[in-house]
Amino acid sequence: MYLHLGQDTVVDTRRVIGVFDLDNSTVSKHTRAFLTRAQQEGRVVNVSSELPKSFIVCAEAGGQKVYLSQLAPATLLKRSRYL
Repeated sequence: MYLHLGQDTVVDTRRVIGVFDLDNSTVSKHTRAFLTRAQQEGRVVNVSSELPKSFIVCAEAGGQKVYLSQLAPATLLKRSRYL
C-alpha cells in the first residue's frame, strides 16, 4: 500500500520507518543532528510548499530518505489506517 505525503508524493508503507512531529521532536539535539546530517547528505525531500509539520523517515536503497510534509502526523496516521 501507499501513503500520500502531499504535493503528489507517495511512499510505499512497507518502507516507512517512522512519522514524527517536527515541532515536538526537534527539541532533542539528537533529532536536530539527524536532520542536519540528512540535509547535508542530500537525503531530505521537501514535499511541502508550506511550513512543514512532520517528517517521515523511509528506508531506501543504500540508506534512508527523509520527507518533510505539511501534513500533521495525526493526518498521516489516519491515512495509513485506510490502507
